[in-house]
Amino acid sequence: MSRSFSLVKRLSLSVSKVSEREISGGGKSCWFFHRVNTEARTHSVTMVLFLVAATTTSNNSSNGNNTQGQAASPSPHILPTVLVLSLLLLIIALLAWYCLRLKNQRKAAVTTVDKKVPNGILEEQEQQTVVLLPPSPSASKTYFPILLEHLEEEYRVRSADDGKLFREEYNSIPGGNVQGKYEEANREDNKDKNRYPNILPYDHSRVVLTQLEGVPCSDYINASYIDGFTEKKKFIAAQGPKEDTVADFWRMIWEQKVATVVMLTNLKERKEDKCHQYWPDQGCWTYGNIRVAVEDFTILVDYTIRKFCIQNQASDTGKSSRLVTQLHFTSWPDFGVPFSPIGMLKFLKKVKAVNPPFSGPIVVHCSAGVGRTGTFIVIDGMIDMMHTDQKVDVSGFVSKIREQRSQLIQTDMQYSFIYQALLEYFLYGDTELDVSSLEGHLHKLHNTYADGDRVGLEEEFKKLTNMRIMKENMRTGNLPANMKKNRVLQIIPYDFNRVILSMRRGQEFTDYINASFIDGYRQKDYFIATQGPVPHTVEDFWRMVWEWKCHSIVMLTELQEREQDKCCQYWPTEDAVSYGDFRVELKADSLCDTFSLKDLVLSCVPEKQTRLVRHFHFHGWPEIGIPAEGKGMIDIIASVQKQQQQSGNHPIVVHCSAGAGRTGTFIALSNILERVKAEGLLDVFQTVKSLRMQRPHMVQTVEQYDFCYKVVQDFVDIFSDYANFK
Repeated sequence: MSRSFSLVKRLSLSVSKVSEREISGGGKSCWFFHRVNTEARTHSVTMVLFLVAATTTSNNSSNGNNTQGQAASPSPHILPTVLVLSLLLLIIALLAWYCLRLKNQRKAAVTTVDKKVPNGILEEQEQQTVVLLPPSPSASKTYFPILLEHLEEEYRVRSADDGKLFREEYNSIPGGNVQGKYEEANREDNKDKNRYPNILPYDHSRVVLTQLEGVPCSDYINASYIDGFTEKKKFIAAQGPKEDTVADFWRMIWEQKVATVVMLTNLKERKEDKCHQYWPDQGCWTYGNIRVAVEDFTILVDYTIRKFCIQNQASDTGKSSRLVTQLHFTSWPDFGVPFSPIGMLKFLKKVKAVNPPFSGPIVVHCSAGVGRTGTFIVIDGMIDMMHTDQKVDVSGFVSKIREQRSQLIQTDMQYSFIYQALLEYFLYGDTELDVSSLEGHLHKLHNTYADGDRVGLEEEFKKLTNMRIMKENMRTGNLPANMKKNRVLQIIPYDFNRVILSMRRGQEFTDYINASFIDGYRQKDYFIATQGPVPHTVEDFWRMVWEWKCHSIVMLTELQEREQDKCCQYWPTEDAVSYGDFRVELKADSLCDTFSLKDLVLSCVPEKQTRLVRHFHFHGWPEIGIPAEGKGMIDIIASVQKQQQQSGNHPIVVHCSAGAGRTGTFIALSNILERVKAEGLLDVFQTVKSLRMQRPHMVQTVEQYDFCYKVVQDFVDIFSDYANFK
């Protein structure tokens, strides 16, 4: 009996050692593996104990009754058999555990790669220590500059096969300067100043601060000078300041006469600290000897502009102050790269516009100061090269700036994004207008018929209709269970920005409605573009309004047009109507010049709560064509904005019949007019292009596109002050 339990103990210890080894290398999954391992071990050992106990009992019985004859004589052979069977069962249990572990590892890998990320393209998750680039092969292929007329074809070829040629080109670029040294960065006094221990500035190109008296190594900061396409030391690429390096960061800005700071990361991403907040939210704060006071800030959909007045209180001219503008790009997703380069190109143009002549370098930083920072610097350099040489040389430029700071451009995804931005800029150029030049631009659009530099209205709109509709990103709307919820089969929301409803218990596919989140001028997901409800989606419509806390609904169609049903009536004519769990009560109804206003009380019966919703119904859109004049559209947009200010900036529900043509026109005009009021600038083409990337067929006809220009012109004529914006 003691020998049997000794054997069991050894088996248990053997399994424990396997478990410990697995847990020690298991990372985040160790708890799960430990649990599976423990269960496997417990079941196996229990089985062995049971069988051994049974065998021992059998042997004892046999020994005790030996005088009764030869019936118990086979008992000496039972113990080896049981032991062999027990070992086999133990091996099978361990194999089953191992297969389960392997399956879960594979499942986790697939989940990471296939995860859908809003507003961006997925990239492998960064580690806290930045993964360094592998050295490029010694016999690397040479990549020559690309002439602009070949850029579109070269982009198409490189993008094929999941960007294989982009990866090859990217991997061929040297990671840094072979002769470069990091002696200052690696000094013991400086090591803690580096956010990542393996992202360091070269000695030959590092920014050297003025040495503080009595403070050793106080001339060090993790920042490097980087050349532009033609301009030496155009940029300073820096890591995001740490809490204990903020004073050094502001001292660098003062000493280098920096007027513009470009920030390309958020303070936290995926619960990791990426950058310490180095500015006050309001009022002023002193960092070291530099006093920083907030002058102004503007929040836009893709970036925030902050203006600071800074003073060096240790300087002899301590009363002198300087203006520093920080442009903080907030639309870079936690993973990968932005879905579209449009926002980045707008941001880059703004950076160029605000940076004053004869100022010091532009400080550019993300977290480590290499990935997004390098991406921004390369796009800037290559656009300059486009204008001067009519070609681009991305690999050559990356090689050049990596001589000044290693590892610039961290992933092949960032590398291909550079090409995507350059192609966008080459194909569409700068379509932004000052309102003072609008009249001349419209004259050109309406009176150009021949090919050449001037592009007519039809040609400009044709560029929009040539945009590819991403049908592969409409999987949810094309599921058989959801197809019947779509009014028009060609207009289905993209998966990455569709409005998701709460799933009803025990009912599949109840999270779907044909509706898309659309960005506003200042705020992401400011609009919900949706179709006019069909009879069996009215309850879903009100569920969407309730769950997303909407207070404004804009309707741009009549219930019937040209004897066809365009929208199901989803509100009561009088009193109240119930739609499933929701009760809608009409409180007030009034008529303005071109639209009617209804105040509705929406109640969620299970939650016993109510909410006021204002319904704006525009009647100025004829059954065919576009409204005769723009004033009615200007009035309804102004009324909706006023309602939003009073009720909070929750999403505005906008619909026509299919939720694309008139809906897109309304949203485009809302964004365009908001920008005209704020900046005196407009970009009808890029505004509509951005909408079409968020929902197919937004602004559906050339007449609707022309109407956008017409309404802006009417707005300028009505409010003539805006015509003088420069």
